[in-house]
Amino acid sequence: MSHGRWGRGEAASGRDLAPVYYLSLGDSLSVGVQPIGAENMQFRTDEGYADQLASIVRRRLPNLQAVKLGYPGESTTTLIQGGLTEYPHGSQLDEAVDFLRAHRGSVAFVTIDIGFNDLESYVLEAVPAGLASIGRNLPGILATLQEAAGPGTPIAGMTIYDPFLPHWLDGPLGRELARISVWEAVVPFNACFREVYRAAGLVLADVEEAFATTDFDTRVELAGIGPVPINVARACDWTWGGAPPPLGPDTHANARGYRVIAEAFDRVLGGLPRPTDRRPVRSAAGYSA
Repeated sequence: MSHGRWGRGEAASGRDLAPVYYLSLGDSLSVGVQPIGAENMQFRTDEGYADQLASIVRRRLPNLQAVKLGYPGESTTTLIQGGLTEYPHGSQLDEAVDFLRAHRGSVAFVTIDIGFNDLESYVLEAVPAGLASIGRNLPGILATLQEAAGPGTPIAGMTIYDPFLPHWLDGPLGRELARISVWEAVVPFNACFREVYRAAGLVLADVEEAFATTDFDTRVELAGIGPVPINVARACDWTWGGAPPPLGPDTHANARGYRVIAEAFDRVLGGLPRPTDRRPVRSAAGYSA
């Protein structure tokens, strides 16, 4: 993968360069939630995919500053309307629009993961309503971000992994649940994401593929267990879904899984151009880094 289009002569130091920004939006994944995080910080960690993606990109864009506006539990509805927390300008989307307009020309790229929390409960009956909510809200969210960012600012979303695959280890009923969660929930959600982002002309990090989410056929060794499908092994190794209490089972990625997500984003963002105007309208002070 070529990163040449980021420009030349910036690899040594970013100290003499004006800052450019990476704006991270979304739900708990965007702020690196893990069960090992501090409870008074809503279990946020500094090992999320946004943190790790920023570190990756700084190798070629050393003056990059990450601004994380995500919030745990955010859905497409609350991202638009607010209600889970207080943002100075209203909702997370309002806050993002204000930031993008204030820093137009100085935003290197935007990432967003949103939609999984539109599934209000982990039952199949909730899937149609969740898909309808995403289809109703996500196109407008993306159009609003595109307008605020201006032409040429890369905006990337992501498909989702299946944190319920570790149930495969629970016996016949667990294996049935794992298959159902993949084919009747995760795959339809990701198909919806692909269509919405395609229609918007935006790129999508293929986390489903990175986690081999649909591959029940390839067998690999899972430490302490033996041969299992590769999607099960990766879900066990890269999420807290198979962790015993009190830390699990938990749907969030671990540091290794967040790294995989960061690398999936980097694959679709790595060759995209940097901002043309690196003089920000105002400082990013006041926004969480």
